[in-house]
Amino acid sequence: MADQRRRLLTPQHTPQRTHVRRRADGATLVCVYLVALLIVPARLVLSFVPMTLPPALVVALLLGVLWLSAQMVDTLGMGKGRNLVRTAIGLYLAAHLATYAVATRRWLPTDELTVADSSIVRITATIALAVFICDAVRTRERLDKVLKLILACAAVIAFVGLVQFGLGVDLASYVSIPGLRAQENGYAVMETRSIFRRPTGTTNHPIEYGLICAMAVPLGAHYVFRARDEGTPHVRWLVCLGLCGLGAMTALSRTAILGMTVAGIIMVITLPRRQRITAAIVGGGFFLGAAVAVPGLFGTLRGMFSNIEDDPSVKARTADYAAASEQIDLNPLLGRGFGTFLPTKYTILDNQFLLTLIENGYLGMFALIGMFLAAAFAVVRVRMISKDEHLRGLAACALSAVLAGGIASITFDLLGFGVATGLVFTYIGLAGAMLRIAREESQTPQALTT
Repeated sequence: MADQRRRLLTPQHTPQRTHVRRRADGATLVCVYLVALLIVPARLVLSFVPMTLPPALVVALLLGVLWLSAQMVDTLGMGKGRNLVRTAIGLYLAAHLATYAVATRRWLPTDELTVADSSIVRITATIALAVFICDAVRTRERLDKVLKLILACAAVIAFVGLVQFGLGVDLASYVSIPGLRAQENGYAVMETRSIFRRPTGTTNHPIEYGLICAMAVPLGAHYVFRARDEGTPHVRWLVCLGLCGLGAMTALSRTAILGMTVAGIIMVITLPRRQRITAAIVGGGFFLGAAVAVPGLFGTLRGMFSNIEDDPSVKARTADYAAASEQIDLNPLLGRGFGTFLPTKYTILDNQFLLTLIENGYLGMFALIGMFLAAAFAVVRVRMISKDEHLRGLAACALSAVLAGGIASITFDLLGFGVATGLVFTYIGLAGAMLRIAREESQTPQALTT
C-alpha cells in the first residue's frame, strides 16, 4: 500500500494542468455583435435586401430570437427572474410598439411609412440586444471579456480616425466585404472645422466617432490601474487609453468633450485617492501634450464653448424648437411615429429627447429617460452591494458610459446613428448584467454557510 501511494505521488503520475477551451456562450455572441458593430465600417450594409440593414443589426435580431427561445427552457444558462434594467427596456419596447400601432393605423405618406417600418425593425433589434446581454452575460469573467473587447475596438476606431485626422487617409474606405454594399450616409468623410479635418473612424459621423471614443476612456483608465495593481503588463491598455482620449479630442465635438468630462467626474468620485491624483496628473499631461503636438487644437476646442452663443450649429438647433412644439401638440401622448419625422422632409433636430417627443410622444420620452435612469441606478447599486473592487470599477465605467449616452441624447439625435445607438444599448444591457452578477456573488457566501 505504501509503494502504491509513493507511485501515485511521483512526478510522472502528477496530473498536468491543461488548457481547457471554453465553449461559446452568450458573451461570445455579444463579442461577435461588437465586432460587427464597431469594426465593420458603418457605411456597409447588406446588398441582397431592399432595407438598409447593417450586419450588426442582423446579429442583434438573431440574438433576440435566441433570447426568446432560451427563455422557454432552463438548460441554456440564460438568466431568469426579475431585473430592473430588463423591465425598463421592456417598457421602452412597449412604448415603441404602441406608437407604431397608432401611427400605422392612420394615413401616412409612403416615404414616412417605409421609414417607420424599417425603424421599428431597427429599434426592436437593438432593444433585443440589450435584453440578451442583460441575461446572457452571467459571470464577472465573461463581463470582463466583453468590456475589454469594447475598449480594443474603440481603440481601433480611434486609430482609423487619427489617420484620417492627421494624414487625410480614410482606411475604412478600403474595406470591402462580400455580400455588403457601401451606402452614402449624407456626410462627407473628413469635412473640416476650423483648420482641422473631422474624422469619423469606422462610424458615420464625427459626433458618433467622438462619443464612442469618449465612452471608452474610463475603461482604458480602469484597466491601466488594474494591470499596475496586479503587476501585469499595462502598456497595451495605456495605448488604448491614449488612442481613445486623443480620438475624442480630435473629433472636435462638444458631445465628445462632455462625455469625457462626465468620465472625469465619475473617476474623481469613484477612484481611490492615490489613483485619483495619478489620473489627474496623467490627464493634464495628456491634454498639454496633445495641445503641443497639434498646434491650434486646444484653441479650437475652447472656441467651441466660448463662442457657443454665436455658433451657427447651436443657433440652427434652437431655431427649430418652435416648429417642434407644434408637432408635439399634434400627437402629444404617443407621437406621430418613430422615424417619420424625416430630416430631408422637415428639419434636422439635434436633440434625441425632443425628437422622441415628436415621434413617440410623452410616453416614449418618459420610457427613454426611465431606461437611462434604470441603467444608472443598477450600476450604482452594484457599487453598493459588491465587495469586489474590479466589479465596482467596471460599474463606474458603465455609469460613465450610460450618463454620456444620456447627455448625448440632448446634443444630437442619438437613435439616428446606428453605431452609437448599438454601443449605448450594449452598456445598458451590461448594467443589468452587472446587477445580476453582483447579486449572485453577494448571495453565494450566505448560501454556502446555510
